[in-house]
Amino acid sequence: MPYITASDGAQIFYKDFGSGQPIIFSHGWPLCSDAWDLELKLAAEAGYRAIAHDRRGHGRSSQTWDGNDMDTYAADVATLADELGLDDIIVVGHSTGGGEAVRFTAQHGQGRVVKVATAGAIPPVMVKSESNPDGTPIEAFDEIRAGVLHDRSQFYKDLSAPFYGANREGSTISQGQRDDFWRQSMLAGLHQAYECVAVFSETDFTEDLKAIDVPMFIAHGEEDQIVPIADAALKSVDLVKGATLKVYPGSPHGIAGAYQEELDKDLFAFFRS
Repeated sequence: MPYITASDGAQIFYKDFGSGQPIIFSHGWPLCSDAWDLELKLAAEAGYRAIAHDRRGHGRSSQTWDGNDMDTYAADVATLADELGLDDIIVVGHSTGGGEAVRFTAQHGQGRVVKVATAGAIPPVMVKSESNPDGTPIEAFDEIRAGVLHDRSQFYKDLSAPFYGANREGSTISQGQRDDFWRQSMLAGLHQAYECVAVFSETDFTEDLKAIDVPMFIAHGEEDQIVPIADAALKSVDLVKGATLKVYPGSPHGIAGAYQEELDKDLFAFFRS
């Protein structure tokens, strides 16, 4: 299996399919690059070089004790881009991966990232504070940490319901989709998944968003129960000059089903634009 070595020696697993303009896909918490398998296939078939990595602590990458922070995550993506000799890059991120894509672009993408797309992404900042009074109370994230520590297997099974909107009337999400969420989640290290809760909830991407000077497409499910749209996409679009926002009525946080079909059409239209 292909790996690159990060600056601290961590082994970062990645998939690399096709040829052409590169697209780097960043996955959400607590998943891995498998979450993007359909998009990787579609992109490679459409003439792009489709790349997705397992964030450190997730999937098949090293479960490092240290380095579980957004700056390191973004630096790992930069190392991946350097090792593969990538430029003219499109970056795509879902949820926590959206934050990773934004920080990578702001800190490492000058002159080589040409487009950014996010879906259900965490920027600008999730947690409630004096400077972010509309955010999600810290107690909600404390509950996530407690779930990971107490019985992460059952916690992930339960989390798959709001993640994909399976707890909403009329949901068509399959049990198989929820089972795969559990499978991917269980690959993440306990310590690393626990540490990442603070990363996705407390990292402030305001300045990163302001620094983006390339076309950006921001997608968000209207019924997202994990990253509320009012605290995320609706604020992010005002911070990125010329960004485009699309809201998907009735759609959840997880990318699956009809939401995935519509989002993929929009993403590829954005890639070609």
